[in-house]
Amino acid sequence: MDTDCTLKQPVGVRCPASMSRRRHTMELHLPEGHRRALEAHCRRTGESASHVLRAALSDYLDLEHHTLWQVSTSTAVVEGVSQGCLRVGELARHGDFGLGTFDHLDGEGVLLEGECWQARADGSLSRAPDEELTPFFVVTHFHSDQQHQFEQVTSWADLCNRLDALRPSDNLFMAIRVRGMLDRIEVRTVSAVETGTELEAAAAVQTVFDHHNLSGTLVGFWSPSYVSSLNIPGYHFHFLSDDRHCGGHVLENGAVKAGQLTVDLHLESELRVALPQTRDFLEADLSRDPSEALARAEAKSF
Repeated sequence: MDTDCTLKQPVGVRCPASMSRRRHTMELHLPEGHRRALEAHCRRTGESASHVLRAALSDYLDLEHHTLWQVSTSTAVVEGVSQGCLRVGELARHGDFGLGTFDHLDGEGVLLEGECWQARADGSLSRAPDEELTPFFVVTHFHSDQQHQFEQVTSWADLCNRLDALRPSDNLFMAIRVRGMLDRIEVRTVSAVETGTELEAAAAVQTVFDHHNLSGTLVGFWSPSYVSSLNIPGYHFHFLSDDRHCGGHVLENGAVKAGQLTVDLHLESELRVALPQTRDFLEADLSRDPSEALARAEAKSF
């Protein structure tokens, strides 16, 4: 049985005084009945004891570990539901890593190491105040499950192809952090739009920036195709420079070029969605499949 803990009969937990952030080793003492139930569950489901115990602790302690948390849906954004419904300060309860946008699509949002940044269409980048509203954001508590080095990345397609080889399944979510010196990267930011403006129209009101020779971080996710009505399928990245001078949405099929990149992957096993209670959301027609509209918007460099 694959486990990070030693199962024994007495009750109690002993943790090392020094614990790494990525993975913590614990010696767990279980009553015989608990041990047998755990082993039976693992045989029946194929899950490891570590996975079961992490899930149980997360539930008991009300933690969102390996959980992707988002507010609103991609369909709502496609249909023009851009009114902010959650304060940026609330995101910290659910994650320290993520991406999204702001009230009326006023720029691109990047959440990195617990700090939320707003990249606007005028090229400015600033910390988003806690009271700023967001209509759509995706976050997680990021802990690297595995790390890789990519050398001589030549394009967006090249980066995605290499990431494809690392994903365990097309049906699971993954948070992805890519760090390093970028020879070149193209990003865009959108301008604020009126309430009800659909995504394709918003994509026409944007600014594209072509950056060269700067270090930074790509914050992103892989989402399965079956959640296209909830999230943006495939790869979705936002960029934040180390000097905190620029950022934005990384263009699909845009320029991404680097000599060496450090890639950290965080597997997600759970998705939680908070639905807005605004009038715009409650009265919107969200029955349309957003896949084609998302693709057309991205083709316009959205």
